[in-house]
Amino acid sequence: MNEQKTSLSIPVAIVIAGALIGFGLYWSGHTKAAPAVATGSDVQKESLDSIAPVQPTDYVLGNRNAPVMIVEYSDLECPYCKQYHSTLHQLVTAYGGKVAWTFRHFPVHQNSVPEGEALECVGEIGGNDAFWKYADKVFSETTSNNGLDLAKLPVFASELGIDSAKFSTCVAGTEYEDKINQDRQDVMDAGARGTPYSVIFAGNDKIPLTQGALPFEAMKNIIDTVLKNS
Repeated sequence: MNEQKTSLSIPVAIVIAGALIGFGLYWSGHTKAAPAVATGSDVQKESLDSIAPVQPTDYVLGNRNAPVMIVEYSDLECPYCKQYHSTLHQLVTAYGGKVAWTFRHFPVHQNSVPEGEALECVGEIGGNDAFWKYADKVFSETTSNNGLDLAKLPVFASELGIDSAKFSTCVAGTEYEDKINQDRQDVMDAGARGTPYSVIFAGNDKIPLTQGALPFEAMKNIIDTVLKNS
């Protein structure tokens, strides 16, 4: 481990551990079992080789060249992801061009794959802004845990000005199902067992946040530490 990575990872791991213990927010799988707490050593042991940095094909909210990039693996039917989605919006806004966010898929609910395919198709047809607006819409309309009527997916797309015929053709294909399944495999290979799962990229460093929907103040503490030490 080089000197830069040591100076960054150790203080961040301490802050992450403190945030997880302080807020007690950690979720594994999609059960309603009592929350567990990750420790600093758990954070250090994560293997992130399967988690790629942001790619040209990723959809990014905020400055693509931000010094802090949050890569989130999310499930559109996960209630914790719905909560965290709002928190990440707050963070991108609060930090201006210093923090950005990309969305990848970690489906654990039955509806999550077709919803994810619809989201990817909207992005393909309508671009980055449409992608994020569609994700916001799905999260706002679902009650979570397979709560969304899938018949509404093309309606939401149409409301954003997405061509209905192109959307139908896109969702009938399998390209994005394969992409979603690959996202899920990548994050599970990294040790993830619950949603949401996030990794911070800061320069050449990858910093695991492990499973959980940390609140704004906990995330702010972590990001402030990353920015200070990067």
